[in-house]
Amino acid sequence: MSYFIKEIFYSIQGEGYYSGRPAVFCRFAGCNLWSGKEADREKSVCNFCDTDFVGYDGQEGGIYKDKEELSGRIEKVWPGASRKSAKPFVVCTGGEPLLQFDAGLLSALHEKGFEVAVETNGTILPPEGIDWICVSPKANAELLLRSGQELKLVFPQQGIDPEKYAMLNFQHFFLQPLDSPDRDINTRLAMEYVLKHPQWRLSLQIHKILGIK
Repeated sequence: MSYFIKEIFYSIQGEGYYSGRPAVFCRFAGCNLWSGKEADREKSVCNFCDTDFVGYDGQEGGIYKDKEELSGRIEKVWPGASRKSAKPFVVCTGGEPLLQFDAGLLSALHEKGFEVAVETNGTILPPEGIDWICVSPKANAELLLRSGQELKLVFPQQGIDPEKYAMLNFQHFFLQPLDSPDRDINTRLAMEYVLKHPQWRLSLQIHKILGIK
């Protein structure tokens, strides 16, 4: 199976439970809720995204012919010397990674010693054995994946009430302010909600605050 990859890079996780943890990010091209093209934004199921997932022209992007080639490239991006003190960590994201991410790639990454996290919109069921699943539900999209380690809800979203998700089978619940021209207002609204509903935690995108990728 070939994999269409927008980019692969090494940075810190900027949001959610593992905020601040070094990781290799593997961004899969494509999404099932929006093409990523501006002309399609208004007619899409989800019309916002804070990353470019169109094509495969980013850093280390391309068409990888099989799981060995892709897992090997991810392994090369992780700093080798750090293996003595830290378990290699890869975050598979998108777009929607579960359009492509499969059991074979998961196995190949595990064989190379990686802890594997997947960030998904929850509309596609994943292969078994992923170490960390973060689900970010979107309004107007059917949520099939209703359990995992982390639920991270972009807030506010028209048509979504966080309490709709509060009883799902997740270990951690985060509200993340919608990144838009109204980000400051959205951050205040998210903070106010979290203070009233302490099951939830506030997730800030520290990579954007720091001005890093």
